[in-house]
Order: sequence, then C-alpha cells, then structure tokens
Amino acid sequence: MNRLQQEVEATIDALLLQQVILYPTDTVWGLGCDAEAPPAVKKLYQLKGREAGKPSIVLVADWAMLKRYTTNVPDELEAMMAADTRPTTYILPASRALAPDLIGPDGTVGLRLPKDEFCHKVVRRLGHGLVSTSANKAGEPTPAVYTEVDPYIVRGVDYVANWRQDDDTRVAPSRVVRLGTGGKLEVVRE
Repeated sequence: MNRLQQEVEATIDALLLQQVILYPTDTVWGLGCDAEAPPAVKKLYQLKGREAGKPSIVLVADWAMLKRYTTNVPDELEAMMAADTRPTTYILPASRALAPDLIGPDGTVGLRLPKDEFCHKVVRRLGHGLVSTSANKAGEPTPAVYTEVDPYIVRGVDYVANWRQDDDTRVAPSRVVRLGTGGKLEVVRE
C-alpha cells in the first residue's frame, strides 16, 4: 500500500468513528466529518465556534452521491460540472440524507465534487459526503496552508491528515453557483 492510500485509510478510520478531521481540501485546509453523522457535525461546529443554521460545504465523490444530497438536479448541472476547470460549489435544495445542521435556513446545501486526489479518494472510500469547512475559528482568517492553521484547531480535532502538510500552494476559494429562480444556475461568486 502506498503512502497516499495509507493516509486515505487512516483518515477513513477516523471518519467511521464519527470523528472530526483536519485535512487539505482542493482549496484550503479544512475541518471535516461524515456529512450523515449529526453528532460529528455538531462537534465540528462547536470546535469552529460556528453558529447553528450556518451550513458548510459537502464534498461528494460522484454524480450519484450528489443526487443523493439534493432534491432538485438542474438539467445542465452534469455538463457544467464536467466542464469545471476550478473548484466549484453548487448550492442546491438539500435532501434529508444530510445531517440537519448542514442545511441552510433556506433549505439548501453547498455540494462540490473535488478533483484533488486525496479528497476524492477519501469521499469515495467513505461512501458518504464529507463536510468541508475552513479550518479556522468562526470569524478568523482562513488557513490556505497547514502552517497557518491555529494550534487550537490542531489540538481540537480527533485526527490530522498527514498529507500535503508541507505544501505551500495557495488556491483561491471555490467558485459558487446557486440554483436560482426558474431553475437556472447562477454564479454567486466567481
């Protein structure tokens, strides 16, 4: 088993125990847990100091998993996702398969299909969505690289992924597209 696969398996072990992880996403360093495990989501929100009702992004492994977490899939979404050249989060009506705290007051959830190999392998192996929120206390700066993660956060998680900790590559936050009125997808943040 290679190093990447070993780290994926160690991360999965923590997630299956409904633990909160610190991991490199396809954008910034993030906090995560199983998106279908309400106790883990509550623990993550407590660590972050995030108020209830403020949703987080959920990473999905594939088209089928995305469809499991939304009640409305626009016709053009699959083609748009296939054409994405950068991380893009789609805000769609949420299904009840998700932990309730991940659903916004308007009944939506942000879903993203990561192209990052580590994230994709973790989500695929988990078989559930993976919560993805920046690894910072609410209101504090977002850590683009591991060395910027507050020691309070590092100590507060159950597991720190030993992957790309020395990578200093900075990536812009994801583009955000929302399902708007009339069922059309509209860019909210470029």
